[in-house]
Amino acid sequence: MENLNKLPLIGEKAPSFEAQTTKGKVSFPEDYKGRWVVLFSHPADFTPVCTTEFVAFQKRYEEFRKLNCELIGLSIDQVFSHIKWVEWIKEKLGVEIEFPIIADDRGQIATLFGMIHPSKGSNTVRAVFIIDPNGVVRVMLYYPQEVGRNMDEILRIVKALQISDNNKVAIPANWPNNELIEDKVIIPPATDEKTAKERFEKAKAKEIECFDWWFCYKELK
Repeated sequence: MENLNKLPLIGEKAPSFEAQTTKGKVSFPEDYKGRWVVLFSHPADFTPVCTTEFVAFQKRYEEFRKLNCELIGLSIDQVFSHIKWVEWIKEKLGVEIEFPIIADDRGQIATLFGMIHPSKGSNTVRAVFIIDPNGVVRVMLYYPQEVGRNMDEILRIVKALQISDNNKVAIPANWPNNELIEDKVIIPPATDEKTAKERFEKAKAKEIECFDWWFCYKELK
């Protein structure tokens, strides 16, 4: 009980668990090894904001999968409730939810991830964990129950993390529509004089662009 409501930290391994979902039993992270995962919680089935979120996630599911990223939903409802809610969404809204929803009716997984905030009630808040193929937590987002999430931002974060990892660069604010450098990416700042001078030489050769030695950027190739 020492870890009650202890949030995992960015850079730590995500807690492991086994769970029943609408798609059968899953073992995490074993079943998702080598893939990115967006694990997200919602307060309750058969609620308006949550319904809009699930539809929005499903509408972008193929985009996530093209990024080798899977979606996993979670709430403290029972699996029977999840199944009926998914059926309702398909029947009434014409949207089939293809990703699994965890039935965490005892709240054990929600506790591992700090998804239950007592001041907001006994249900899970709108938490999002983006976990990389090595099972490491890379991003955590928390929303109150009364505000729905922006799925395009979550998709943008996954894309940005992959670009950062693959190219050893940083991603500017509002990328790919940054106010200063548009869709370009930031080169990590020089940490010694030699590298700082090399940056200026590369800038002169038009290999990169710089506002100063500590703020250089380039086009993503």
